[in-house]
Amino acid sequence: MTTAKKRPTTGSRTCSKHDRGQAQIEFALSILFVFLFILGMIEMVMLLHTYNTLADAAKEGVRYAIVHGSNNTSPSGPTAASAFDPPCTSANSSSSITDVQNTVLNYAQLSFHNTSGMNVYVCYFDGANTAPHRVGVVVSYPYQAFFGLGWPTLTVRAAAQGRIAY
Repeated sequence: MTTAKKRPTTGSRTCSKHDRGQAQIEFALSILFVFLFILGMIEMVMLLHTYNTLADAAKEGVRYAIVHGSNNTSPSGPTAASAFDPPCTSANSSSSITDVQNTVLNYAQLSFHNTSGMNVYVCYFDGANTAPHRVGVVVSYPYQAFFGLGWPTLTVRAAAQGRIAY
């Protein structure tokens, strides 16, 4: 007479009653983490896009100021000599630079950014808009998170400098 061996009981039946639903909870927690990670990555891409747009807009403003110096029919800044020290801020920004500001704002609007809160500072570091003096453009923009989620508002700044050619 052969006797069948009994399988040893590991207590898995009693543990399974207490572990019921564990996989669903772990999946819910992990998918929440993955979802927040993806939203964070999208937010970083949007932030980098905003910075690239501001940097390109500042470069476009510098190009405009370089080409429209005092030898042009419509100069783009002051002709009187005054001392401006880098970096370009609101304290040493020129006041008669609406053409340069409009160029920067128009360029930024092409990328669907709200330019109402955008600040554009144009500085003529050597005091004049004649060749070969330097010009700088700084653009600052309060970046608000695309998805919100309680993330803080950041101020994104981009700058460009050049030498007036004409």
